[in-house]
Amino acid sequence: MRRQFAVFLVRWVLNSFGLWIAVRLLGDGYSDAQVDAGFAVFLFAGLIFSIINGVLRPIVIILSLPAILVTLGLFIIVVNGLMVYISLALTPDLKMSFFNSILTGMILSLINYIVSSALELGYSRNKQERI
Repeated sequence: MRRQFAVFLVRWVLNSFGLWIAVRLLGDGYSDAQVDAGFAVFLFAGLIFSIINGVLRPIVIILSLPAILVTLGLFIIVVNGLMVYISLALTPDLKMSFFNSILTGMILSLINYIVSSALELGYSRNKQERI
């Protein structure tokens, strides 16, 4: 249980950092509130994104399974972008177009892949050291 909570906290902080980077790079530029938003706003957005990713994403993937199969998995990129778009829509002071949300979803997927690989590598090392 502690390990799962620690993994959630790490993902939350790194998702917040990834959203901060993505909004800085890909923000639409029509809102000065995005530039002035503090990191607390991005922590809140990262929390919303982590919760939506854990609850809503599996449901959307199951519902969009035919499109995912027809596109050989490329529709997952659109699903990730939708999760980012919903998260930013629920966060005050942050806005992004859907296309930029898709690009942000790719950035966050890369970050989550790296984190998952690093955590699994560390977990397997600790497991081998115990033996």
